[in-house]
Amino acid sequence: MQSNSPWRNADFRALFTATSLSQFGTNIGYVAVPLIAVSALDAGPGQVGALATLSTIAFLLIGLPAGAWVDRMRHTRVLITADLARAVLFASVPLAWWLDTLTLWQLYVVVVLNGCATVFFDVGSQSVLPKLVGRDGLVRANSAVMTLIAVGNVAGRGAGGGLVQLLTAPLAVACTAVSYLASALRLSVIRGTPAAAPPLPGRPTRLAARIGEGLRHVFGNRELRALALTAALTNFGYQIINTMLPVLFVRELGLSAGALGLFWAMGGVGLLLGARCARPIAGRLGYGRTLGFAGLCLAPAGLLIPLIDRGPWLWPAGFGWLLAMFKTGVDNVLGVSLRQRMTSDSLLGRMNATFRFLLTGSLAIGSAVAGMIGQLTTVHTTLWVGGAVVATAFLPVFLSPVRTRRELPQEGIYPEDGPEVPLRAHGAAPL
Repeated sequence: MQSNSPWRNADFRALFTATSLSQFGTNIGYVAVPLIAVSALDAGPGQVGALATLSTIAFLLIGLPAGAWVDRMRHTRVLITADLARAVLFASVPLAWWLDTLTLWQLYVVVVLNGCATVFFDVGSQSVLPKLVGRDGLVRANSAVMTLIAVGNVAGRGAGGGLVQLLTAPLAVACTAVSYLASALRLSVIRGTPAAAPPLPGRPTRLAARIGEGLRHVFGNRELRALALTAALTNFGYQIINTMLPVLFVRELGLSAGALGLFWAMGGVGLLLGARCARPIAGRLGYGRTLGFAGLCLAPAGLLIPLIDRGPWLWPAGFGWLLAMFKTGVDNVLGVSLRQRMTSDSLLGRMNATFRFLLTGSLAIGSAVAGMIGQLTTVHTTLWVGGAVVATAFLPVFLSPVRTRRELPQEGIYPEDGPEVPLRAHGAAPL
């Protein structure tokens, strides 16, 4: 095992275990909550779209200031508080169901507040990682975390569909609450994170100015800007598709919750394979070439997803879903590592918040668009729109300088405080 392996770090192992528990619960809830709305509360496409929109709208409302706040906080406390809040929120759903008082409005409130907690958890977890493993261990650590997220998509969503069939959707949500509570307990053992970094001399201290600094860091750099645009468009397309899948599977095709969970789990398999293959492929082709060619070769598979139907057409749609998610797994490992290495510690929270604002904000917009198209046209039309977006989302990265980058930037050289490493470092040739 190499010296920069994150597995030698007890705090990283604790974070990894906590993230495992959190991801498992999140993916069970991902399946169970819309199924509660569709099957127990008789929600239509527009209401399912509204539920999905509200679950991510917090990133549009507080995503940017959250980054400035997290930069001033101890990150582990942020993570623990977010997990405890999410545990309480999801525990209220089976309780209300047991008391026969569960309504669609309660689900709306739960997903909005859960989204607020998730904003802080996501920004905090991506900001604490470089401090736990060091920047030399980032690719290995991100590969491990993205592999974990992929396994969570397979196990959590597959288990979510099975638990809904076995226990009913409200009781499956109780498992989500327990998972968040267990994650908070595991995070409490982390001791190695430093206190929040003080603002650097000459840097702004007012909230609006600090947010602006993070925005300029991302949008002022051609590589970071391209990574953000591609990821946001990808999320937008995926969310249009995912919002309509519960309606399509359960109501239009008459398939079971387990079938929906298995379809989502197939995407998780693709995500897992992409996360595991990202490092060895990048070692041969270079980081930028891998990101560029993964999009060119795999993103068009998104056009197979709208073929979903009963019978044999389910297989090519599932294969397209797997290939598209393989590309996302590669993007997650290499793209996240690249943006973390291009950002100093003092800006990590705001950089991550800006990305989360764009990426998860695009989920909220995608949910609203899906609900509107589904209400005005058909579910399959909505899927074709989402598939077309997924198939073309790679273009900002493919047409940017990212495509020519052979290696990650050298540690300690960031765009905001010094000259950046040349894009053709280590002999990378232009394509």
